[in-house]
Amino acid sequence: MNKYVKRYLVDALSGMAQGLFASLLTGTIIRTLGAQLLRLSDNAVFRFFVTAGDFACNPNVVGAAMAVGIGFAMGVPALVLFSLAAVGAAANVTGGAGGPLAVLVIAVIAAEAGCAVSKKTKVDILVTPCVTILSGMLLTVLAAKYIGVAAASVGQFVIWATKLHPFMMGILVSAVVGMALTLPISSAAICAAFGLTGLAGGAALAGCCAQMVGFAVLGFRENRWGGVVSQGIGTSMLQMPNIVRNPRIWIPPILASMITGPVATCLFKLEMNGAAVSSGMGTCGLVGQIGVITGWFEPSEAALAHGAAAMVPDAMSWLGLILVSFVLPAILCWIFGLWFRKMGWIREGDLKLD
Repeated sequence: MNKYVKRYLVDALSGMAQGLFASLLTGTIIRTLGAQLLRLSDNAVFRFFVTAGDFACNPNVVGAAMAVGIGFAMGVPALVLFSLAAVGAAANVTGGAGGPLAVLVIAVIAAEAGCAVSKKTKVDILVTPCVTILSGMLLTVLAAKYIGVAAASVGQFVIWATKLHPFMMGILVSAVVGMALTLPISSAAICAAFGLTGLAGGAALAGCCAQMVGFAVLGFRENRWGGVVSQGIGTSMLQMPNIVRNPRIWIPPILASMITGPVATCLFKLEMNGAAVSSGMGTCGLVGQIGVITGWFEPSEAALAHGAAAMVPDAMSWLGLILVSFVLPAILCWIFGLWFRKMGWIREGDLKLD
């Protein structure tokens, strides 16, 4: 069971997230940068940035990148891997707003179908791609639309519920997505699969930042500045072995996320209107913050569908982004850390990274 969970949930989700980073996320950043520079000067280089970003954000390209990422993470043979590009493109387009989840499900099944016949015949160069593509396309025709609708419906419900009850949903979304970021699964892929944007995306971002910045500050005694960089800009997943040994070290970042989530949704109205994948990135490479900023100037299609509009950020917007992303998680986890160490729940060396 652990083998299958790792292969289909951990590895496949991580590969999907990397495919999203290498296409939609990077393309959005490049396109937004070009669009903003074009406001200053109508330059051929800046127009090229916009064009390049448009190509990278094309649904066919994004779907292919996700499927190839999934196949690569699963370690499939080369012919299966390359054939998944066509499967991913079809599944993402057919799945619509919930395309990423459709790609995840269909690419995994098509990959396994291709692996089942790979190198089993003398005409492997024909059989393996045919089986991979045909099985993937059949699933796309039969199920991609419905998987996409189901994923989009879940995302729409979370977005709607967060707008209706920003305090409670701010706590819930922030805590759950933040914990997913630290667990060996991809919070970014989860946010992308369900299209979490708007206030719900802002709450998710708050939870991820609470985990990453929180652990960086919480373990500063043991890991010093190297730990700040590796966890605050890298990933809080590095603490999973320590969490297994002493689960209490996870409580301060979770508590911090349950505070910063509603602060984001209720006080600052922080919205993630960039690519939904950015909602689950936290401070990793500052991708979450870049997503918020790009969403201010050029909202994603998913965000536009939920009523988002381009805006010029004011001082309150910048203050909210900085406080929720960096300042509040650091202060809260430092306070909780002192308290927990005093109670003996966190001992010296409990947060030491190998």
